[in-house]
This record gives sequence, structure tokens and C-alpha cells, in this order.
Amino acid sequence: MKYNALDRYLFEMNQRELFLKHVAQTSPSPLAFEIAKAEGCLLYDVDGKEYIDLIGGISVANIGHRHPKVIEAIKKQLDAYLHVMVYGEFIESPQVQYAKLLAENLPSPLNSVYFTNSGAEAIEGAMKLAKRITNRTQIIAFKNSYHGSTQGALSIIGDEYWRNAFRPLLPDILHLEYNSIESLNEISERTACIVAETVQAEAGIIVPSKEWMQALRRKCTATGTLLVLDEIQAGFGRTGKLWGFETFEIIPDVLVLGKALGGGMPLGAFIAEKRLMNVFTENPVLGHITTFGGHPVCCAAGMAAMKVLLEEKIIDSVRTKEELFRSLLIHKKIRSIRSFGLWLAIEFDSFETSKKFIDACIVSGVMTDWFLFAANCMRISPPLMISKKEISEACEKILSSVP
Repeated sequence: MKYNALDRYLFEMNQRELFLKHVAQTSPSPLAFEIAKAEGCLLYDVDGKEYIDLIGGISVANIGHRHPKVIEAIKKQLDAYLHVMVYGEFIESPQVQYAKLLAENLPSPLNSVYFTNSGAEAIEGAMKLAKRITNRTQIIAFKNSYHGSTQGALSIIGDEYWRNAFRPLLPDILHLEYNSIESLNEISERTACIVAETVQAEAGIIVPSKEWMQALRRKCTATGTLLVLDEIQAGFGRTGKLWGFETFEIIPDVLVLGKALGGGMPLGAFIAEKRLMNVFTENPVLGHITTFGGHPVCCAAGMAAMKVLLEEKIIDSVRTKEELFRSLLIHKKIRSIRSFGLWLAIEFDSFETSKKFIDACIVSGVMTDWFLFAANCMRISPPLMISKKEISEACEKILSSVP
């Protein structure tokens, strides 16, 4: 059935009205952008217009949208079973095999995987694990950090603007300056864990010094404090290495993953040594539990995506593509570029200038966004398999979109 222009217009208006009426809103002015299809590094709207995706679902689509091997894995699992039992009771092959693959590609202490539904839930689990192991209550995080919006994760988020409306939150939380050697003096024998982003994402790609990360690791070891590294955005090749912490030559006690972990499906995980993770098995039994965490379809999709990432050596070209972006994005209105792998913050003088760029880019066919704690910066975090041709085209459109 063919629709004339008026019918189409009325249908789309109705969709927008229904979206605003029945889908819970997170801002007073959502993009309300209706996607009809996504493939590789490209998005298509309902009118067939093509957009180069420089967001990647916020570092989710690391191997691109709808990779054939991910789709194949999903279909295969659909033919076997969906949800069958709460997490941890049945042996579900996709969970087992994906946990094994992750452990094989992590340092040996990180060998026990607890799958969750999201990164925020993984943060919650990691904080519980630290309290249970250490019998301590203090949790330290950092200013301008982002770890999720659930109550516990919100308690350690590094900005009072988001915390204040939901108080009281968890007690005994301390926020320190990120990348400050002096701040590490606050870590003590009463600290259960430090929760830190390996690279601060929503602050606009803030990369700590290697010396600071290693000092943080030493201080945690000296005080018996668990080092929890949040690589929800930094993991799976985003920084140019499989794991962000590899750059700093440290190993966390607990690694938190999400975003790209599910290959486009919802999935999170926190990973620790088996000896530590076993505390959830008694006193109380079922010390941490989830119904849908590690859903078999999500694990099948995530495992397929990780295999593509490794087998096709996608990470090998990340740093070269980073440099291509940096060499092409030169404009008098761009104050600076902060980057770490295919993860860039393009800094302008204000949010207003940045927003004008972002809006103009979308009109030109480039999908991008801003950062929660760096609203004057434009986010670039494309699928890692983006081609050099697509990068050049995207940069040309960005620069031609100057308001």
C-alpha cells in the first residue's frame, strides 16, 4: 500500500504524539528522531535519509550495527531457547561460553563473570561485592564521573546536579579529584572500594596519567581497598586496546563492563577473581540475584560481537583512525580536541556553540551528541570499523555545518 505525502505526514505526526504521550521522557526536548534501519556505520530515517553514525549508541555498536555474525548468533539462539530460569541456576551455554571467552582475554585474576542487564546494575553488584569482602562501608568515587542512574550508581556519580533531587542516597560516599596524586591520601583502611572510570567519559574524555593510575593501584593494595574500574564505555577496543587499563599497566580487582558487551543487546557484567565472587554464595545465600541478567540471546550476541572484534583485528586500526579525525577536524571555532582511541571530545567555547554544530551536523547527515559533564564538547564515538572514507566524509560534513 502506497501513502501519499499527506498520509505520510499525518502518520509521522501521530508517531511523534504517541512517543511523547506514552514513552517516558528523559528530557523536555528529546530528539524524537525516528530510525527505520541501521547497518554498519550508517543510520536511515523513515524518509530514507542516510546518516553517518558518530555515536554508535554511546559506544555500544563497536563492530557496527547489525553485523551478520551477530544476527546469525541471535537467530540460532532464538531457535534454542529464550529465558528459562533466574540467573545462576541453570547451565546456559551462551553464558558459559561467553564468560570463558572474556576470562581468556583478561588477566588471570579476572576469571569469574557475573552477568547483569546493564552497566549500572553491574556497578551495583561491584559495590555490594566490595562491601561484602572488606566488611567496610566507605566507597570513594571521583568528581565528574558517571556510573549509571540507579540509586547506588547515582550515589557515586560525580556531579551534585544529578544527585541532589534524589537524596538521601547511600551514606559514606566520598568524591575525590580525578588524576590528583594528593587526593589518594584520602584512601584508608576503612575504604571498601574505589570506583573509577579508566578514562572519564562524560567529563569529555579525560585521560589520567599512567603515574596516577599506578599510584591508585598501589594505594588500594596497601589499604586492602578493592579497585573497581568502570570500563562500560572504555572497554572492547574503544581506547585502541581491548581494555583501557592495559594502557596503564595495572589490573583492577573488579572490572565493570556494559555497552559493547552485548553486541547491541542489553548486557552488563562485573568480573573478579573467583575467590572473591564466591562470597555471594553464602551468608546470605543468593547474595546477589537477577532474573534476566546474562539472558542467553544477549550473551550469544555479545560473544559473536567479541569474536568479530578479535578475529577481524578491528582494534588494530583504532589509533590510525583517531589521528585521521584529529588531522581533519581543524577549525577556528574548535578550541581543542581530547581523544583516546576512537573516542573524541571536540571542545567549543560554550554549550550553545556545540549544540549549533550538533544540530547542523544532523541536518547534514552526521549523527553526533554532547557529554553530560562537558556540554560544550561534541561527542565522537563511532563504530570502530568505520572506514577512512566515512571518517573523511563525516569530517567534511562537520566542518561544512559551521553555523
